[in-house]
Amino acid sequence: VQLQASGGGLVQPGGSLTLSCTVSGSISGRKAIGWYRQAPEKEREYVASITAAGSAEYSDSAKGRFTISRDSAKNTVYLQMNSLAPEDTAVYYCRILVVPHGPVYWGRGTQVTVSS
Repeated sequence: VQLQASGGGLVQPGGSLTLSCTVSGSISGRKAIGWYRQAPEKEREYVASITAAGSAEYSDSAKGRFTISRDSAKNTVYLQMNSLAPEDTAVYYCRILVVPHGPVYWGRGTQVTVSS
């Protein structure tokens, strides 16, 4: 199983980016898929996810600005990020959790830099 994240880059404050996470390989079981991020010298933190039941959930910092969605036919999950701020600068990772007890799969991150 591989998770390939893409779409990061440099964007000005107030701008937008859309991240993609494409999953290859087969994963059995019910799954939750989400986005996490890690800023320099900080711990990795939760951003958003689609639960195994299909509901979208967000961190407080992401609510109202970010939208998570998926295209099952393409095995791809997206994170639309609007109104980006410098504090959103981080490496963004996608993750799949097979509920309820794992395994967990992580993709390589994609760098998002918000700067003028």
